[in-house]
Amino acid sequence: MPTRPLIIAALLLLSLPRGEAQNRVARLERHFSALAANGAFNGGVLVAERGTVRFRKTTGYADFSRSVPLAAGTRFPLASLSKTITATAVLQLAEAGKLSVSDPVARHLPGFPYPDIRIRHLLSHTSGLPPYNAYLDSLRSAHPDTSFGNADFRAVLLKAPRPLLYAPGAKANYDNVNYLLLALLIEQVAGEPYRTYIGRHILKPARMTQTLLLPFRQQYNASAPLPFAYPHLYPYKFSDSLVRAKDVTYIARYWRTYNFSGFGDLVSTLRDLLRYDEALYNGRLLKRETLEEAFQPVPLNDGSLPPTRFGLGWQVGSDSTYGRVVYHNGNATGLSCILLRNISRKQTVIVFDNVHADNAQPLAFEALRLLNGDAVPLPRKSAAAEYVRLLLHAGCLPARARLRALQADSLRYYLSENELNDIGYDLMGGPNNPNPYRFAEVRRYPEALELFRLVAELFPGSWNAHDSYGEILLLLGRTAEATEEYRRSVQLNPRNEGGKKALERLTRQ
Repeated sequence: MPTRPLIIAALLLLSLPRGEAQNRVARLERHFSALAANGAFNGGVLVAERGTVRFRKTTGYADFSRSVPLAAGTRFPLASLSKTITATAVLQLAEAGKLSVSDPVARHLPGFPYPDIRIRHLLSHTSGLPPYNAYLDSLRSAHPDTSFGNADFRAVLLKAPRPLLYAPGAKANYDNVNYLLLALLIEQVAGEPYRTYIGRHILKPARMTQTLLLPFRQQYNASAPLPFAYPHLYPYKFSDSLVRAKDVTYIARYWRTYNFSGFGDLVSTLRDLLRYDEALYNGRLLKRETLEEAFQPVPLNDGSLPPTRFGLGWQVGSDSTYGRVVYHNGNATGLSCILLRNISRKQTVIVFDNVHADNAQPLAFEALRLLNGDAVPLPRKSAAAEYVRLLLHAGCLPARARLRALQADSLRYYLSENELNDIGYDLMGGPNNPNPYRFAEVRRYPEALELFRLVAELFPGSWNAHDSYGEILLLLGRTAEATEEYRRSVQLNPRNEGGKKALERLTRQ
């Protein structure tokens, strides 16, 4: 398996004065190259201004298992970034007079059991609907080999509605179920399949020739290699090698079952997303006044703005330092992407990463700062990751010695208590270890013990460090030492209820 990624960069001259333009491009190149060198970026970035590409770079692999490198035209899953295209379709139907975003959903979906939910609530994630799992998980358990699509969800919704989480418009919570319903609504109002409508009315006029709808079942279950950047993940926080998300049994089974459309089934390229951005600017998809409404955060019933700050399909930035910014993320297991649009200056940043599930948004905003001439600190490497690699392969003493050296090099390395703690739980396993994808637990107790001991030494004022150290000591039967660590933890944080309960059990022994 390759250990060093292939890097492809394309740099184009800015329309700024030559020296300033080159300086900003150089900063972008230096920043993303450092991220790649640190193992913190595997993907692509495109930065444009007024439709002209200023900076473009791809780095890493589309498929690590087959050593397939990323290229400028590599497709990648859009995940929830697809929601902006669904929202665009709804707003097109509104412009055509076929619906209003203020309409009750029940007006267009006969039998819809929530009369107070309006289309605007779905677009802005303020409907109060519970997630689709609440409707279908019991059926999924009873029929594990059945695949449920949008029509199946609608049938269950009509037959057995669930209570709303809150009154429509009273609160906000981001949920895919809203856009699943919008896809159904598009089909009902337009009189054609969702896939057909999106292709004819959005992809074709925007000239997005490399974008296609790829059902989740194909993304996560195709036996033949697919021509896109596979999402990858590390099975454990201490892992050296990656696996494709589609090869993880739990993930593949989930998306084999929930084969929905409308909130995340598009794949695209950097260039096609720029074409989408251009089509929004030049009026090929929506009128300017429609976009103006879409880019306003939807207030709650009491007039306040929710922290999510969603408009009609777009999240609206609260920081106007560089202008008015709207954006949408796409996140999945082993993937993140974003389309960020500074509509005041017509600046666009597109980022995808098919290894890190939370990278795209912070990297896009860093790129925006660099594009506008601000300084952004160069990324630092994780001292915790290097320490753990040595701990597992060379032992305690070399790992500690290396960590001391890395701590002295704070310009290039950072040390995170939380990162160390999370790795410790992955090594230890057990009920307190988050393991959402059902990987086999490794239970490397000696290494977990050493790591938690180190964290307690490095962060003596942290109640959580002593709590975690107490947990591994208790697991290994070292009750006297565990009692002392839990006692320290509770002294530092009297509200540590878990630590109090552990102390009670220990003192009764």
